[in-house]
Formats: sequence, structure tokens, C-alpha cells
Amino acid sequence: MSRTYRIAVIPGDGVGPEVTAEALKVLARAAGLFGVRYETTEFPFGSEHYLATGGLLSEGDLETLRGFDAILLGAIGDPRLPPGLVERGVIAAMRFGLDLYINLRPIKLYAEHLCPLKGKTPADIDMVVVRENTEDLYTGIGGYFKKGTPDEVVVANQIFTRKGCERAVRYAFALAARRNKAKKLTLVDKANAIEVQQLWRRTVEEVAGEFPDVHYDFAYVDAACMWMVKNPETFDVIVTPNLFGDILTDLGAMIQGGMGLAASGNIHPGRVSLFEPIHGSAPKYRGRNVVSPLAAIAAVGMMLDFLGETAAAQALERAIARLLASRRIPSVDASSGLTTSAVGDMVCEELAGVAAARATSGR
Repeated sequence: MSRTYRIAVIPGDGVGPEVTAEALKVLARAAGLFGVRYETTEFPFGSEHYLATGGLLSEGDLETLRGFDAILLGAIGDPRLPPGLVERGVIAAMRFGLDLYINLRPIKLYAEHLCPLKGKTPADIDMVVVRENTEDLYTGIGGYFKKGTPDEVVVANQIFTRKGCERAVRYAFALAARRNKAKKLTLVDKANAIEVQQLWRRTVEEVAGEFPDVHYDFAYVDAACMWMVKNPETFDVIVTPNLFGDILTDLGAMIQGGMGLAASGNIHPGRVSLFEPIHGSAPKYRGRNVVSPLAAIAAVGMMLDFLGETAAAQALERAIARLLASRRIPSVDASSGLTTSAVGDMVCEELAGVAAARATSGR
């Protein structure tokens, strides 16, 4: 009998519950078509839960989540709360508490009309960013002195460890080898101005010996931003520290069509990992049934791939690509003219067609 996956579901805030509902609808359809067995448990973590109870994510909650195979998150954030409070208390708490040391962000263009770059086609934009996810300025090491006075001083420490660099770099090299695309890895840093980031370069050079088929090069983050716009086809796998990864991947989301399509995985290989759309909670759209659920649905595809359900993951990606390329889904924002639930239904229907074609062809 096939394994039954245990999936924790955190719908979260704003449009999170709406896009999560559609993602779960598609997951159910994919499971039925490809024989995937799973069960879900919903958790209330988010802004409403905090406003009602004062609670965020406790160590006990983290221990409970460690017992799952994967976590599906809708969105976190609410303008009624101080900026970053619930994001740090839920998302960052899971990233650090569960040691989700890889943030994986595919950047792939499915339809030329979605791309704001002139003359770029799906053949030009197909890269993955491997962002180290548990170090850098995000550790929060530092503080204030004479806060609120004219003499205020703020100190924030940028932290890198050899272990953190090496495991991110090794993951990225292995991914470049496995993707079987250009088999190229690019380290994006700012080692010319931030000397301590030479640690990343030394680590890449040392780990490279384990992957002789993968070519590697280096790019400063400012230059990488320019090249992502001018020559996105030159990138295959990018590995980068936490802060630069956060910035580069939002740029990447735009060149692939918009935030409404961008999904991410927060991964610890072999352990429970977190999958989410990256568009945020978008509170102004809450309850209007107009936002695109494609990013949340794509996050389900990433989760299926992580769980080893490759056929289901590939079919889901193919279904999304066909709907976008044919313009049946004309855009991935709230102005598409399609409701959130209608897009979910369309993906389910297209997924069934992809599965049927796959069965007919024997692949």
C-alpha cells in the first residue's frame, strides 16, 4: 500500500484561506488521478489567532509540526498588527525552528505575453534560485542603543557560517546537475564590498570538485539584477545568501509574469518542509474571490515533487503552463476577469486532460 502523507495546512491571513482552498481542491484532484494518499490537519496560526489569543508559534507547536511530512501555508500578515510581528512569529519561527535552510524559488516563464521583458520567451527564462534561509541579517542579532533619541544607534550583524554556506551550495550544485539544463551554477554575492562574503566563494570552489559536470561562475548582486533583466537566459541555478535571495526572487517573480504565479519551498531535505505562495496576504482583496490562486497551486506542485510524487507534480505544472500559454487564464493578477474559484476549477479540469494524455501515451 502506498504511503499516506501527513500535511499540515495553515490558511493564514487575508486571501490566504481563499487561495489555500483552491490549492487543496487541486491537490485532491491530483491525488485522485495519480493515486496519492494524504491527510490534512488545519492549524489557525496567523493574525486572527494572535488577535484572539495573543499566541504565535510556540515550541510545542513546532514539535507538533515536526511530525508532518509537509506544511502548506496560504499567507501571513495583517495591517492591524505591527509590521513583521506575525511574519516573524509564524513564518520565521518555522524557518528557524524547523531548520528550513533552503528557500527554493523556481523562476519559469510559461507564456511570452506574461513577461514584461521585450523579446523574451519561455526558452529564455527557466532558472531556480537557491536562497540560504536561516542566516544573514535575518538572524536578528543586534539591537538599539539610545532608541528614539537623536543619538540613536542601530547594530545588525550579518552572520554566515561555513556549515550554512556549504549545505546551501551543495544543494544548489546537486540541483544544477539534476535539472539537466545548462548545468551551471552562479553564486550571487557582494564579495567585492563585503569582504566576509569571500566565505561563499571559497565554499563554491571547494564543493565544485564534487560536481565536475556543473560549471560555475560568480556575479555581484547589482550586476545579477541587471543581467536577470537583460540576459535571463544566462542563468540556470543561482545560489545566494538570504538577503540577496529575498530581493532577487521578487525580481524573478516579475519576469516570469507576476507575484500571482510565484511559489516557494522552505526545505530541509528529508524532514518536514514548508510550501507557500509568495504574494503575501493582500488584505484589500480578502473575501472578493478575485485573486489568482496559481501561486498556491504551484506551491502544491512543489510539495508533491518534494514528497516524491514526480508524475503528479509534472502534470500539474503542465496544466498550469497550458492554461497560461493558451490565454484561457490571461493573467496572474486580480484583473484577469476570472474568479479565484474558477481558476481552481480550470486547473482541475486541465490536470485531468494532462493525466489522460499521459495515460494514452504511456508516459
